[in-house]
Amino acid sequence: MIPALLLLAAQVAGPPAPPPTESCAALAARDPARARGNAERWRLAGGGPMARQCMGLAWAKDARWLDAAASFEQAAREAEVARDPAAATYWAQAGNAWLAAADATKARAALDAALAAGTLTGLDLGEAQLDRARTLVALQQPAAARLDLDSALRNAPDDPLAWLLSATLARRMGDLPRARTDLAEALKRSPDDAAVQLEAGNLAALTGDEAAARRAWGEAARLAPTLPAGRSATAALAQFGSTGTR
Repeated sequence: MIPALLLLAAQVAGPPAPPPTESCAALAARDPARARGNAERWRLAGGGPMARQCMGLAWAKDARWLDAAASFEQAAREAEVARDPAAATYWAQAGNAWLAAADATKARAALDAALAAGTLTGLDLGEAQLDRARTLVALQQPAAARLDLDSALRNAPDDPLAWLLSATLARRMGDLPRARTDLAEALKRSPDDAAVQLEAGNLAALTGDEAAARRAWGEAARLAPTLPAGRSATAALAQFGSTGTR
């Protein structure tokens, strides 16, 4: 699944060449190979950063994260040279792709550039802050991640992932009241997310509530038996000698 940020196509006025007749994001979702071909033709015709962004979206659809990140970074650098405010969006998309590629160091650099521009607002700003928090957790900087997560919750309060990551980080830092509060927000927004149920089980187990842990882990295993969250829940249930709920 492509992270939500990668599905956002920047709306930049006055591109150097006419864009494809079909939305790049729509074509990338339907036929990424064709979208890449269109993006390359658009680039050669003078499409500028938007054409490179289109290429990135198409690579992302095929989970070619290194190629996607490189395309977004090229878009960002070209936009910076042109003093195009969309550069921040392209840097944020590059950071998101580097995260998907499991390169937290490069993700951090791209997201720092996106946020330093000062042009992201609202949900876009919140999602970039959330992604940088994820990189900071991966880089073992929990205090800095906490600051970015708090900002992300203000700017993207409806994103269940922000609440889930906030709850998880709070648990790891020993702030159980905060973990419970933020997990409740994640559950309210996305009760059918296996990752949310997995964390509910983790928190319940930490506080000694075996019955609640069994229920939550069992639900995570039911919702996504073949995905990492579901497999982790199944493994956690094994400590009780059963992979079911009761």
